[in-house]
Amino acid sequence: MSDGLNRVILMGNLGADPELRHAANGTPVLNLRLATNESWLDRDKKVQERTEWHTVVVFGARAEALSRILSKGSSVVVEGGLRTSSYDKDGQKHWRTEVVAREICLAGRRPGGAVAEDAPPQPAAGHRPNGRSAGPLPVLLNDLPF
Repeated sequence: MSDGLNRVILMGNLGADPELRHAANGTPVLNLRLATNESWLDRDKKVQERTEWHTVVVFGARAEALSRILSKGSSVVVEGGLRTSSYDKDGQKHWRTEVVAREICLAGRRPGGAVAEDAPPQPAAGHRPNGRSAGPLPVLLNDLPF
């Protein structure tokens, strides 16, 4: 029997400042609201756009470190898995689906040109050794010293 695969990769911008809390056992938990945008041409060749909002959860020491780096508008790439849970409120059962992050990368610069502290230097935007043009390279947060 196969174990299956639960993997999600999202790239978007934070719609609010991250919220750091601690679970009952003391584990740091960081909640992020991530907006992803997509656009397409409809039958009339008019551009249509849609924004999807995702709840992303990060646990442990990385949660505390990210709470100091990320803010509303930060552009990130998240890799993780979906987790659905339920809770009762006023006699009604509610369902919630979250992305539990395994990896998070900064996906460029923050608004206003600021770069995350402790981020390794990046080549100038548009410069690559092979001569091809590209934007800023993402910073893998796993490689930062937290």
